Amino acid sequence: MPFSLNASLRSGRSVLCALFLCFPCLSLVFASFTFGFVHQVHRVMESTLTARDRVGVQDFVLLENYTSEAAFIENLRRRFGEKLIYTYIGSVLVSVNPYKDLEIYSKAHMERYRGVSFYEISPHIYAVSDNTYRAMRTERRDQCILISGESGAGKTEASKKILQYYATTCPVTDHMSTIRDRLLQSNPVLEAFGNAKTLRNDNSSRFGKYMDVQFDFRGAPIGGHILNYLLEKSRVVHQNHGERNFHIFYQLLEGGEQDQLSKLGLERNAQKYHYLVKGCCPRVSSINDKSDWKTVRKALTVIGFHEEEVEDLLNIIASVLHLGNTQFGEGEDGETQITTESHLTYLSKLLGVDGPALREALTHKKLTAKGEEVSPLSFEQAVAARDALAKAVYGRAFTWLVAKINQSLAFKGSSSVIGLLDIYGFEVFQHNSFEQFCINYCNEKLQQLFIKLTLKSEQEEYEAEGITWEPVKYFDNKIICDLVEEKHKGFISILDEECLRPGEPSDISFLEKLEDTLGGHAHFVTHKLANGKTRKAVGREEFRLIHYAGEVNYTVNGELANQSVICQSDNQILSQCFHREEVTTQKRPETAATQFKNSLAKLIEILMSKEPSYVRCIKPNDAKQSGRFDEALVRHQVKYLGLMENLRVRRAGFAYRRRYEAFLQRYKSLCPGTWPNWQGRLADGVATLVQHLGYKAEEYKLGKTKIFIRFPKTLFTTEDALEARRPALALTLQTSWRGYRERAKYHRIRNAVIQSAWRGMKSRRKARRRRHAAEIIRKFIKGFIYRHYERCPENEYFLDHQRFSFLMTLVRNPPKSVLDKSWPVPPPSLTEASEHLCRLCMQNMMRAYCRRIQPEWKKQMEQKVVASQIFQDQKDSYPQSVPKLFVASRLGREFNLKVIQTLGNDKVKYGVAVTKYDRRGYKARPRQLLLTSSFAVLVAEAKLKQRIDYTALRSISVSSLTDGFMVLHVPSEDNKQKSDVVLQCDHVIEVVTKLATMADKKNKVNISQDSIKFAVARGKEAVIDFTSGPELKVAKGKKGHLLVTAPQLNPR
Repeated sequence: MPFSLNASLRSGRSVLCALFLCFPCLSLVFASFTFGFVHQVHRVMESTLTARDRVGVQDFVLLENYTSEAAFIENLRRRFGEKLIYTYIGSVLVSVNPYKDLEIYSKAHMERYRGVSFYEISPHIYAVSDNTYRAMRTERRDQCILISGESGAGKTEASKKILQYYATTCPVTDHMSTIRDRLLQSNPVLEAFGNAKTLRNDNSSRFGKYMDVQFDFRGAPIGGHILNYLLEKSRVVHQNHGERNFHIFYQLLEGGEQDQLSKLGLERNAQKYHYLVKGCCPRVSSINDKSDWKTVRKALTVIGFHEEEVEDLLNIIASVLHLGNTQFGEGEDGETQITTESHLTYLSKLLGVDGPALREALTHKKLTAKGEEVSPLSFEQAVAARDALAKAVYGRAFTWLVAKINQSLAFKGSSSVIGLLDIYGFEVFQHNSFEQFCINYCNEKLQQLFIKLTLKSEQEEYEAEGITWEPVKYFDNKIICDLVEEKHKGFISILDEECLRPGEPSDISFLEKLEDTLGGHAHFVTHKLANGKTRKAVGREEFRLIHYAGEVNYTVNGELANQSVICQSDNQILSQCFHREEVTTQKRPETAATQFKNSLAKLIEILMSKEPSYVRCIKPNDAKQSGRFDEALVRHQVKYLGLMENLRVRRAGFAYRRRYEAFLQRYKSLCPGTWPNWQGRLADGVATLVQHLGYKAEEYKLGKTKIFIRFPKTLFTTEDALEARRPALALTLQTSWRGYRERAKYHRIRNAVIQSAWRGMKSRRKARRRRHAAEIIRKFIKGFIYRHYERCPENEYFLDHQRFSFLMTLVRNPPKSVLDKSWPVPPPSLTEASEHLCRLCMQNMMRAYCRRIQPEWKKQMEQKVVASQIFQDQKDSYPQSVPKLFVASRLGREFNLKVIQTLGNDKVKYGVAVTKYDRRGYKARPRQLLLTSSFAVLVAEAKLKQRIDYTALRSISVSSLTDGFMVLHVPSEDNKQKSDVVLQCDHVIEVVTKLATMADKKNKVNISQDSIKFAVARGKEAVIDFTSGPELKVAKGKKGHLLVTAPQLNPR
């Protein structure tokens, strides 16, 4: 019975796991049903295709009527109504500005999208960010994200979210943390100097920005670089009603300290400055200029601006305001002159230029023909020159600011790059100027690049999967790009030619030149060239270009600027922005259009070298209200962003594609052959599944790793079948869950009974152990009390325990060597046994030790024992000789051949260098003492000076000090011997030991403390006196004694 229950429990668990793994959506539904997590339902609706009637499809490619603009906008409206602001067109992300915080940008959301496949989760800006980041790391190819849209569509916020995602999810160190902070802090600085309040957006970017974020091999941000395009400099001097100048002017006036404003000559009132009141909107309720000023100042510090640089930058900002307040009037002779001297004084101080020179530059112009001629400016010309100077100063200061930020972000080593392009979308206003022309020309180039790269990526995917590529028909806007940039015949070439021709350039002559050159072009229309109906919509000073996104009328106009005086500025920033060569050179500068065309060409080249991703931003209404969807405005943006063209290109082939594992995992429950698990090849499993579902051959293709479905209807039919299948799956899930729950309940009850019995058994065992322990303790205590009595039942346990403990201690810790005298104290009853054991142990260790001794070592030890017997506690130098080994000879191979021949069969057993002292005069002479088995000889220069037979050697005398003297006593009546021999040697212990051993005179070694008497002739004696001193000295005394002084190391 238990086995069958366990088997049932395991089978129920396996069914649950299989269902949860195969159908993640079922696990969410079940969780919502069981635990009441209502917020999960919204996620299920987003993650499945079955809720498309309410929330729309999350990929426009799945629209059935994909050619209908109305169906496209209706899908956007449905999703916007459900607060789903992100939708895909394939890999392109379409973002609708919600104008409120949706709380979908937390760190938890970042983690949700981190490392997840692009289509496995609902569309989000984080999905694009993560997909781009992972592609950069895995494919080792630079990436870029192109963000476009109208002002107020959320481009700047999108780029912020991308940077925040990388800053939060990428690995980081202390140094990288600094770079990360600088990357993030560059946003408020650039927004302050490059953003402004417009009718459409309170924080509208008035410049295009391309930022490269550099990553190291670990994927950590290590640097960056920013390129800026087309700053709206005209905003410096003019704003439309309801708009403001750049934020930095208002921030400085509202947030700057009073001392700082006084130094700059400014007042805390924006109404007093001509350049700040033209839009009649100095204050905005949604903008806190004072708080933003603190943010900007902090950001400048984080980025690495020095105080001097910040001061120079603020001087330039203040000088622009003073320029705006510089007024002109007519003098007595009708010449134009400056009427506001105070502002001119501040201008010369803040810009670091000469006051009279600045006055001359603002009221006169220089003409260079056959020499240099200065002519006065009219009132209108002076005002225009002042405004042009203000725009030039601010524009170049902004360029310097971007370069300074790039300096702080610079990284020179090798790195991978993700680029962020935040630039204007296609713009059409009631009056479109040169700036709108540049913006729309940029969008034409980007659209051309987008279509080209989209088709390229589609073709590469088809070829990689082995699917036949079908050519796609699409509108190629190259004809419009050529109309603008073609050499000698394009719009920009004509503009350059008109600006460079002699005389004063005229707007009308430029328009006529356009009509003559471009008159027959299908995408160019003027009032003169248009037919009757179109002529009414085109003004006489306008021309119309038919862009890919629609028709736009442009007004022809131009502007000039005089910047010569600024080249002499002492302001460090201006001196870097304006170069003296610009004034002195005779070469005509490039026109703004040519400069923009060249910079745009470089941008396209940069983008072409990277793998692109796209974010298209749409604003739902002009009133910046959340929840309001203006269909006409959205249709206008869909058209000008080219989204329908993008969708048509994407749908030209197959609408839906998924990897085999994802497709099979989702739909395998629809086929008995693939349910619950497919064991074979994934491709075979998908083929089995689609055959069971009845797919027709023209509806799908099987690639190498993906299935391609041509029509959304086929996918929706499959989704509907899955939705119909889900109740049965849910019933199986609920049945399995209930069975699992009941079986688990039974097992809990059964386990509780078993556990109760087990706990009882454990408690009984524990009680028995405790009783046994108590008995042992009682016996032990009683035995301890009777320990001194004879053995009896009361103490026998204690005495046995004592003996056992003693023997076990002896077994565990026996003596380690013959020198180890440790031995445990035995109990009284084992004293005799302990002595026997100790003796046996020592004998055993000594026997084992002796067996291990080598012959050479044995001989050495025997000699050391003799030395110990003779010298221990007798001679001071003995302790130092104990650790030194005795050697076989101190002479090595220095024996003379003659000496060897003289000795004959007597082998030299030991030799040492000694010093012999004469009997008369004690003259020291070097000798060699050689010991054989029967005699000792003194040798000098291969001659045997004296032979001493061991039988004739009476005794050996040495002192008790550390000197090396020894006296060999021989019989004075022996004619063969001269007299006693006085020798001195560095190894006296070794020499005496070996000599005493060989001569068997161990008992004939005398150790004297004060003096040694020795015979010098028959009946005559001499004395060697020994004394202690700091060092060894040998000298002849007054009484004819030999005096030896030696240091006493071990005084006794």
